[in-house]
Amino acid sequence: QVQLVESGGGLVQPGGSLRLSCAASGIIFSNYAMGWYRQAPGKQRELVALITSSSTTRYRDSVKGRFTASRDNAKNTVYLQMNSLKPEDTAVYHCNANRGGITAWGQGTQVTVSS
Repeated sequence: QVQLVESGGGLVQPGGSLRLSCAASGIIFSNYAMGWYRQAPGKQRELVALITSSSTTRYRDSVKGRFTASRDNAKNTVYLQMNSLKPEDTAVYHCNANRGGITAWGQGTQVTVSS
């Protein structure tokens, strides 16, 4: 059974930083592309960052230069380092594991950027 568990969300002031983690179990983690998505109230879920099984990364334009995705295959964990946070980054952040059409989602962690 695939399980993804996110952690690290919280309340932070504009300009602050957070590091999200997503621990995976039930899969051969190193074989999977891992994505970070977010969903703000009233909006569709959107892809924030993707890190492939070979650790190639891609980011949506609005977070380039501020967010960094990384993975530790030994710990079955993917991370999202978020710097220079803005109020518009407020959302529930979910991680996703994907390989050959097999996909799984975590329950999400709330990130709130507010003064």
